[in-house]
Amino acid sequence: MDEVSDHLDYGLTLVFIGFNPSLRSGEVGHHYANPRNNFWRILHKSGLTPRLYEAAEDGELLKLGYGFTNIVARPTRGAEDITREEYRLGRETLRKKLEEYRPEVACFVGKGVYTEYSGKAKADWGIQPDSVVDGVHGFVAPSSSGLVRMPMDEIIGIYRQLYDWIARNKF
Repeated sequence: MDEVSDHLDYGLTLVFIGFNPSLRSGEVGHHYANPRNNFWRILHKSGLTPRLYEAAEDGELLKLGYGFTNIVARPTRGAEDITREEYRLGRETLRKKLEEYRPEVACFVGKGVYTEYSGKAKADWGIQPDSVVDGVHGFVAPSSSGLVRMPMDEIIGIYRQLYDWIARNKF
């Protein structure tokens, strides 16, 4: 199955970072394409997007200053199918991408994504005290997977904190 292409550019405000693409995303070539994934609804309801986008429009978010990438590019059924070696290589690759493109904020879509990247044992929601790459702020947000048990209003509230933080810092 093909990898899902990154959507990265220079001067981005925000890059969303996932574990890896779902099988559905791999099939259609777009980020967060599984219909049970709430990503696009969360972005809209939190104020991060002015309207509800669809996965097929993921490249359009570059116009809003938002990009997409993953720690691991290979689509799988779940994160449990990612190997330790894929994570090791993926961390190195992700660091290089962040160092090259230098978005204002790297938003890790799930605590596990952040802890896997950073090597930290745990993390709180929101802006992280340490930069993931010099000059790039790290933000930890809940996973948008339909399997997440956190109430949707709480998830949207955390993404709203991201929206508010970006607005306060005028990125």
